[in-house]
Amino acid sequence: MPADISYTNGQQRFRYRVAAIIIEEEAVCFIQNTTEDYAYSVGGAVQFGETTEEAVLREIIEETGQQYAIDRLLCLHENFFSNSSGVLTGLDCHEICLYYLMKSKGKQFQNQIGNEQVYWIPIQELENYKVFPNFIPHILNELNSGVQHIITRNIAQ
Repeated sequence: MPADISYTNGQQRFRYRVAAIIIEEEAVCFIQNTTEDYAYSVGGAVQFGETTEEAVLREIIEETGQQYAIDRLLCLHENFFSNSSGVLTGLDCHEICLYYLMKSKGKQFQNQIGNEQVYWIPIQELENYKVFPNFIPHILNELNSGVQHIITRNIAQ
């Protein structure tokens, strides 16, 4: 099995990631772990030798059990952050993530795999929820702007 493109060197971690923006019935699909108080985008690490398009389609199946088609690349996100809890505690992280908008199938679906379950949030209410990344409402308001490039820095000093 190919390895994820991710490595840790001392207190630094790098990850090459993809994510899907799935919109059905005016709501966005997120994943929520039953042990967490926030929801996050469908996606995960790109594996060595895999294109980002192949990776996002694989991740959708792994996390939702659904097959989708790609509409287009929506956003390139350079994310610099550090965590104070979880498996990344104490690490300074650098993540590159490509967000793909998926073609709608017209209907929401439900699924739960392990501790992770599909969670639909109405687009108009997104800003009222704790979701990651928190810029998703912004990119959804700018869908006709072409590919966006977003840089976030949340590293503790």
